[in-house]
Amino acid sequence: MALNPADQHLRHVEKDVLIPKMMREKAREQCSEQVQDFTKCCKNSGILMIVKSWKENSALKECLTSYYNDPAFYEECKMEYLKEREEFRKTGIPAKKRLQKLPTSM
Repeated sequence: MALNPADQHLRHVEKDVLIPKMMREKAREQCSEQVQDFTKCCKNSGILMIVKSWKENSALKECLTSYYNDPAFYEECKMEYLKEREEFRKTGIPAKKRLQKLPTSM
């Protein structure tokens, strides 16, 4: 399903807030191993987590930054956002509600 080029215009909030938010969420999924390592280290280190977990924190930052700085990843998220926006405009149902499982019985 190709998007109409006229429908690809992005408002400031979409370009600077909504798409970067999607990028952060998707990058955290892609870097889930580093997120888990950092979280585990912090839980095990208590108050000294800043000192003890710097290696895990650095690995997490490096992984996330590689996605944030990838123009192809931005374009992928932008296209996904545009598809969600187009679907919302057609149905009036936000993606979160559309993706939720419908009850099988009432």
